[in-house]
Amino acid sequence: MKNIFIPILITGLLISCKSPNDASNETEESTSVELVEDKLSTDADKNFKPIDTEEALISTSLMAAPKDARSGSKVIGYNMEGEFVTLREGDNEFIVLADNPNKEGFNAACYHKDLEPFMARGRELRAEGKNRDEVFEIRGEEMKSGKLKITPGLTLHIYYGPDEMYDPETYEVKDAKLRYVVYMPYATQESTGLPKSPSAPNHPWIMEPGTHRAHIMISPLSKDDKR
Repeated sequence: MKNIFIPILITGLLISCKSPNDASNETEESTSVELVEDKLSTDADKNFKPIDTEEALISTSLMAAPKDARSGSKVIGYNMEGEFVTLREGDNEFIVLADNPNKEGFNAACYHKDLEPFMARGRELRAEGKNRDEVFEIRGEEMKSGKLKITPGLTLHIYYGPDEMYDPETYEVKDAKLRYVVYMPYATQESTGLPKSPSAPNHPWIMEPGTHRAHIMISPLSKDDKR
């Protein structure tokens, strides 16, 4: 009987000697573990899927358009078979150029319909085998002659990322970001007051100043960047 009593007594003393701080630390550690587990569980529940259907391709590419314009935007681009087609008709001023499903990563764009002649000419020249410099030169000459025209202020929205997975509930592409291009033909640093390179994250700057392709670049921070 005595042998049984001694271990019980020692256990009781150890329990009574535990400080309130020890109990508090134990609770905090437990809470931290639970928070980590909850986050891992949430990430796992995100259930990203590959963009492997035309419906998914259209829905994810529409993320490049302003939210209130997505339902009426026309969608063009390569389908799953590699053909350049109209994927969906639209009835507003926006055209969405869908991601090319046969290229790595994700890159969709949205622009005002008045930019389509300029964009279409670029696609036509590239299909003829012209390189970037040749396309630049030819469209530049056609801008000078009046064959092509860009109204200052027309904007290109680009939704891009390294991954080809999306959330079927929100249509967001994993790790994708938005970048904006505001076309200002022949504008310069002097005519706009903009720097030739970004002064800080999220700041506008002018690219290709003085040319027909002069444009204001705005590369917003990702939603997870707290700077």
